[in-house]
Amino acid sequence: MPDTPWWRDAVIYQVYIRSFADADGDGIGDIAGIRERLPYLADLGVDALWINPWYASPQADAGYDVADYRAIDPAYGSVADAEKLIVDAHEHGLRLVPDIVPNHTSDQHVWFRAALADEPGARDRYVFRPGSGPDGAEPPNNWRSHFGGPAWTQVADGSWYLHLFDPGQPDLDWSHPDVAAEFEAVLRFWFDRGVDGFRIDVAHGLVKDATLPDLGDADDLLGRSYAPGGHPFVDRDDVLEIYESWRRVADAYPGDRMFVAEAWTPAPERLARYVAPGRLHTAFNFDYLVAPWDPTALREAVDITTGHLREVGASATWVLSNHDVVRHPSRYGRPAREPESVPTSAVPPVSDDAPDLALGTRRARAALLLEAVLPGGMYVYQGEELGLPEVEDIPDDKRQDPTWERSGHTVRGRDGARVPLPWSDQEGASAGFSPDGAAEPWLPQPDGWARYAASRQQGDPDSVLELYRTVLARRRAHPALGDGDLTWVSAPGDAVLHLRREPGFACVVNLSDAPIDLPAHDEVLLTSVPLEDGRLGSDAAVWLAVS
Repeated sequence: MPDTPWWRDAVIYQVYIRSFADADGDGIGDIAGIRERLPYLADLGVDALWINPWYASPQADAGYDVADYRAIDPAYGSVADAEKLIVDAHEHGLRLVPDIVPNHTSDQHVWFRAALADEPGARDRYVFRPGSGPDGAEPPNNWRSHFGGPAWTQVADGSWYLHLFDPGQPDLDWSHPDVAAEFEAVLRFWFDRGVDGFRIDVAHGLVKDATLPDLGDADDLLGRSYAPGGHPFVDRDDVLEIYESWRRVADAYPGDRMFVAEAWTPAPERLARYVAPGRLHTAFNFDYLVAPWDPTALREAVDITTGHLREVGASATWVLSNHDVVRHPSRYGRPAREPESVPTSAVPPVSDDAPDLALGTRRARAALLLEAVLPGGMYVYQGEELGLPEVEDIPDDKRQDPTWERSGHTVRGRDGARVPLPWSDQEGASAGFSPDGAAEPWLPQPDGWARYAASRQQGDPDSVLELYRTVLARRRAHPALGDGDLTWVSAPGDAVLHLRREPGFACVVNLSDAPIDLPAHDEVLLTSVPLEDGRLGSDAAVWLAVS
């Protein structure tokens, strides 16, 4: 389908820039490191890169506290370096999609510094309120931060400001015209430099109920206990007007510029509203991401998502891991959670159960084959193509995630999914993440990390890396895969998932506890693990050519 916009079935690789590749030896990933690895990414078979925030930032939350949206953080490079990366990526056939963070700024942003100085009108761009109680010494309401503790911080004159994340991330007030105008200008600044789209952080959370009512359940930070649209800061209807405006900005540029939303919504039909015509292009499918390794849960997530998106003409976006959740080989190596066990916060807790990594990796290989045949696009989080597990034994004094401090050292946070990548088992103490003689990586790599190194897996037909390369190449080449529809052959409740894509393609995933016979087929195209005497083993998947 040559006229299909690229983003409807693209494979997009998520670059967590701090942990991807360090070229200058300071222990922190950078733009130069990404440029050096572009041939690897092109060879992997992805279509685009999503880069986590690279803007100037004091790094209270790994760059999601932006001090200047038109500047690159010096640890990563400069705007000129970013422009070179955009050109280089395009020359490698890769599009580039940076993050944008519109819910909040850094407390070091010029606007917030003016607000603290109480310059006329400056506080109106944020959510400042007087405190509660007789002397105003209590927060204005009972809202809590995603990182733990109250969502309010008091300033010197006694007033309080809202921060649904870290105190260094004050929430903007999107009812103020300056805020809307500034972000449209920021979009144009980067579109003018050639970026191909944006991933929108906290896309569901920009608009707040101006009355700031208490939450009925102070722990419900994603609207699970409210009627759709009724939560005071999650998925409110007015947020869609913002994205209609942003869509007009993107549509004024050539080349199918796109947006992908990080939108946690209490119901799938609410997510579809974000990607209706005239709004955003795609949105992450978190119901699929949090589904356990369970055939009923996985099938329901696929059916519900594709059904609602089909109604608005949008394509689905599938994802198994990202920088905010436990890596899926570790998730799948633990006992299955109940399907309805979904997070109430954007920072899901980490289980204390020790994972069975052999089992989790086997399931992750099967999950890749299933994900790659679903209609729409898919995201690959850096390192999942190496089979990286969650690092769960980071020393407490090395943890960086603000969740660790804000929770009183009770929630380990997201550092375990953000450990710097192992590129080589031949290059110094950082497994090739940094050049020889460099500073220690910003997060410590565990013992034995080099066994996952890309160089070690290169050319090994049994490695996770070579499986990803094969899957992505065949996904791109097969006419049945990408955008479109699917048909289930298996019945709801079956322990084996069996689906067809036309023309002539089937995928079977065995989630039962015993090997199964293959259904009628013309050819075995690919398996997640070798067949067992011609049968598909438990926790395995196969692609078939069918008549």
